[in-house]
Amino acid sequence: MPFAPASAVRSPAAIAGAAEAEGLPEWNLADLYPSMDGPEVKADTDKALGWARSFEESAKGKLAGLAEGGAATRIAELVAEYEALQELLGRLISFAGLIYSGDTSDPKRAKFYSDLQDKITQASTHLIFFELELNRLDDGLVAGLMAKEPRLDHYRPWIEDIRKEKPHQLEDQLERLFHEKSTTGRSAWNRLFDETISSLRFHVEGKELAIEPTLNLLQSPVEATRRAAADALAETFKANMRVFSLVTNVLAKDKEISDRWRAFADVADSRHLANRVEREVVDALVAAVRAAFPQLSHRYYALKAKWMGKDKLDHWDRNAPLPKAETRDIPWGEARDTVLDAYGRFSPDMADIARRFFDKGWIDAPVRPGKAPGAFAHPTVPSVHPYVLLNYQGKTRDVMTLAHELGHGVHQVLAAPNGALMAPTPLTLAETASVFGEMLTFKALLSKAASPAEKQAMLASKVEDMLNTVVRQIAFYTFERKVHVERREGELTAERLCEIWMEVQAESLGPAIRLGPGYETYWTYIPHFIHSPFYVYAYAFGDCLVNSLYAVYENAAEGFQDKYFQLLKAGGTRHHKELLAPFGLDAGDPGFWSLGLGVVERMIGELEAMDAAR
Repeated sequence: MPFAPASAVRSPAAIAGAAEAEGLPEWNLADLYPSMDGPEVKADTDKALGWARSFEESAKGKLAGLAEGGAATRIAELVAEYEALQELLGRLISFAGLIYSGDTSDPKRAKFYSDLQDKITQASTHLIFFELELNRLDDGLVAGLMAKEPRLDHYRPWIEDIRKEKPHQLEDQLERLFHEKSTTGRSAWNRLFDETISSLRFHVEGKELAIEPTLNLLQSPVEATRRAAADALAETFKANMRVFSLVTNVLAKDKEISDRWRAFADVADSRHLANRVEREVVDALVAAVRAAFPQLSHRYYALKAKWMGKDKLDHWDRNAPLPKAETRDIPWGEARDTVLDAYGRFSPDMADIARRFFDKGWIDAPVRPGKAPGAFAHPTVPSVHPYVLLNYQGKTRDVMTLAHELGHGVHQVLAAPNGALMAPTPLTLAETASVFGEMLTFKALLSKAASPAEKQAMLASKVEDMLNTVVRQIAFYTFERKVHVERREGELTAERLCEIWMEVQAESLGPAIRLGPGYETYWTYIPHFIHSPFYVYAYAFGDCLVNSLYAVYENAAEGFQDKYFQLLKAGGTRHHKELLAPFGLDAGDPGFWSLGLGVVERMIGELEAMDAAR
């Protein structure tokens, strides 16, 4: 069914009726704005622009004087006003982004998103001074002001957080220039990538498909179909290689320029700072995962090749279902009930929050031409609620994706009371609730396995998901590091990008997978490389963290759920070390990552034992 016109956002009742008739819900964005063309968006855009200008006029150049004069109350009022402005701007850009993701090929939506992005940039340009001026204040002076005024002390986590950015901030005019040029720089290249990906078509067995259905065919039980899909992906990616290579090179150079001006020593240091995680912790994670490749991915794929009667798996077999494994399509209602039941057994409150997403039109599930690929949970702003986008096609992995994104959604709902400045969670902890939700759902499904063969298939599927989350994402991170480091010496050819991809994939996947012709192009479609450089290690961080956390849960006395909810409610107000301490966990401990990886290794051992017993 085509996406509802943005100028006619439907009511919750209409959304529910469509979901019931077709089985898949489409989201209702009216909680943000009634329509794309209505007066509300323009009114709030004009309000934001005027408010931002008046805020700048009333506060710019005055924070130092206010601080030295001890005017803590006035500074607290300015921070609260700044937060309210960020809330309004966030509401506008969230609506535009969600409208655009519904159909990135629609010129009207693309224009709406681009135009509003320009307006938001204009407004936020007037706000750049505020954090810069706050960070120029003396540490002791700021501490004294917070001790004096409880309303300012409320913002202590945010104030201490932004002050970590101080060594990398530039002069006001330079910051303004970087900010204003972002719409014609990184954002424009991001848009080119998105619109290119959404417009690609792949010819598979006489059908013309978009990218999501084509990728889904790599999970087909029919090898000929998997191979046809793999070949179609390679053919189309190769035909568009010039665009993808250009986008990658330009954005890597753009990041190098920014890093150089901001005095970041390592290519990933800006991401580590944004994630509020130490470089040494990430390096330890990467080293632990790479060292475990032979015990994890190499070992599992050799076992899978044996199950499939092959000496090696071809690259299109990596996510293939096991022989004789159940491959039925799972109806949307069953997927919903499965996830809610799993959440409810852990915590009724968690299930109640997740249920709102289904009942109130907060999910968009169908596959549509032009729709953004993949899945996400968008937090929007604290005064509204998150929205979830899926491309649901009825596979077991789609059920797990639903569990994953609802985990994000629950986390975002619980963190929202912290407000626009402190609700956002660093990426390293942002994956905690999503991966935990997956694990709850998997354990619930596993407990219902009707036979050893079904249990084996489910266990194998979970191992593959964990390998995709840990091994694959660390391989992605390694690929990015190599690309960004080499880009500092000059532009990379398409051939070199493909070479790096194949080197990294061969190391991570191991000798049991044959990386045939065409696979060298598969780096082109990974959106994280474009939108969020070095984001990918957060998935491995979250998965290993949750493996350890879940082990604590299985052995814990009463009270685990309360501690877990406190972790989620903290949002961005506390560091990972502080949040994990109540569970007896420490990501800075070198043995921490081995503990999480050991969970995956034991699952593979269980599969080997089941195989030997047959």
